[in-house]
Amino acid sequence: MKSITSLINPDVKYITSLHSAKGRAQHNQFIAEGIRVCQTLLESSLKLSRLYATHAMLDQAKLMVNDEDRIVAVSAKVMEKISTSVTPSGIMAVFAIPKPADLADLGAGVVLAHIADPGNMGTLIRSAAALGARNVVTIEGADVWSPKVVQATAGALGAVKIFRCTTEELLEQKGELKLNALVVEGGASVESASRKDCLLVVGNEAHGIPHDLLVACDQEITLSMPGKIESLNAAVAGSIAMYMVFAK
Repeated sequence: MKSITSLINPDVKYITSLHSAKGRAQHNQFIAEGIRVCQTLLESSLKLSRLYATHAMLDQAKLMVNDEDRIVAVSAKVMEKISTSVTPSGIMAVFAIPKPADLADLGAGVVLAHIADPGNMGTLIRSAAALGARNVVTIEGADVWSPKVVQATAGALGAVKIFRCTTEELLEQKGELKLNALVVEGGASVESASRKDCLLVVGNEAHGIPHDLLVACDQEITLSMPGKIESLNAAVAGSIAMYMVFAK
């Protein structure tokens, strides 16, 4: 089993490069942290490169990965350096970023249009996986493979198909799929939304769904707010709408 104690080890430089979008794009890999997130991803079809663990977490790492050649022991200082967390858990994995899904294979699911906050992006992906909306289209917004998004998904990235495209590409290739736009007010009730062969469109936290996409949608839907609150957080609203469209 390989061991790293030096902060100038080439592996340390490599992993820290994956903290940035540029590094992830260059190496086509991403990092995941924590037992729960890593274990969930390990149980998916995503390909593990290496699992890094502090000496205190080595027994746990061996339970997670049978192949010790894929486990690297690191000092606490090294883990602090390669981690993006304020208080590292002691477990980190590097996975290969899968090939982008082909829009020709797109089915019912959710469109996340210009979702900027990584926490919201990750939460919406986690909700999509939980509620059976397994096709997730992202248009601009936060990088799906960033550490903050990966953490917010709790490992659910391995349970969905990620499609990355422009609005124009989506409209050209969505086929017979209907677009249901989730808007703050003025839309039909979510209960009336198409539930078969549809894509639920969730827009930016501050600006909503871009105009060119909104006007192309087949229907606008709005969550009723009996408590008379003006609006909900994008991740909360999107998750509730997904439940009502895909799970009920």
